[in-house]
Amino acid sequence: MNVKKIIYLFFILAALHLSSCQRGKKLPNISGIDVDVKIERFDREFADLSSEEVGTKNSEWLTKYGAFYTDFMLYMLEAGDPMDSTHIVPVLQTILQQQDFKALSTAVKNKYPDLKTQEKELTQAFKYLKYYFPTYELPRVIAYFSGFSVQTPIGDGYIGIGLDMFLGADSEFYPALVKSIPLYMSRRFTPENITPRVLESVLRQELFPQENTDVNTLQNMVYQGKILLAMDSILPNTADSLKIGYTTAQMQWTKAYQPEIWSWFLEEDLLYNTDYLRIQKYFTEAPFTAELGENNESAPKLGTYLGWMIVRKYMERHPEVTLQELLKNMDAQGILEASRFKGK
Repeated sequence: MNVKKIIYLFFILAALHLSSCQRGKKLPNISGIDVDVKIERFDREFADLSSEEVGTKNSEWLTKYGAFYTDFMLYMLEAGDPMDSTHIVPVLQTILQQQDFKALSTAVKNKYPDLKTQEKELTQAFKYLKYYFPTYELPRVIAYFSGFSVQTPIGDGYIGIGLDMFLGADSEFYPALVKSIPLYMSRRFTPENITPRVLESVLRQELFPQENTDVNTLQNMVYQGKILLAMDSILPNTADSLKIGYTTAQMQWTKAYQPEIWSWFLEEDLLYNTDYLRIQKYFTEAPFTAELGENNESAPKLGTYLGWMIVRKYMERHPEVTLQELLKNMDAQGILEASRFKGK
């Protein structure tokens, strides 16, 4: 079974200010929504595995963890098919003897002796999610580590949390991974990112995947803006910078130069551009946007940021529109016009 693996190595740094969109807004009453997230600690079971019990545990985990364990072995750990015990047992025994595995398992144990904070945060967030999407069925939430492969995968009946990709910006492991994970990404691999990244994965993969028809810049902007607007609603006490993955300085820069950024997009005729190579850099992770700012001070993902501001303005002007109605509205041009967004 194919796992829907999405590594969100971006949208990830905490800041000190709460979402400006949520200040003064009356929050929905979620007290009666029955959600209680418990994170299953497969990471602990795997860390405590001994060579002598590999065969027994492999069979046990196939039953206990089902699709997650199969996806973990095949796609995350890339050890092989757990159904093939003659292959998988010696592979796992070899992994267990590696010093890197031992060091990583110890680091995860030390960083996360428990996940009570994350369970509380996720419970709150999924209550808001259920308020806006009542038919959504919460899957199992399973913590693991696999050698820095996937951060928050979603598969058949589960959401995974790769704890090795949330060890903290000062983790000793990340500088050694700069060829595959640049430091401007790994500095955001912090515990406070777990809940936003999980919810973002749910929104992008399960509730509101992007349409193949979103081919021009404006359509991409509005899609990204909708995702972040949904995160505003589901994570009302989370900082804007944490949602989009800006540093505090980058967040301040975009707010200070927002009118100029918008004017630049118009002057460059970017809104209706369909050249993927030309426009994709305004939506993907990077240390900065090369064309704007001085001394590399600009923020990345400026298309995403502007889309967020457009959708926020639209919802401010049309409070009668529900979140679900917004997500179903595929008329990006109509949303822009109705928002009356002019860069401010």
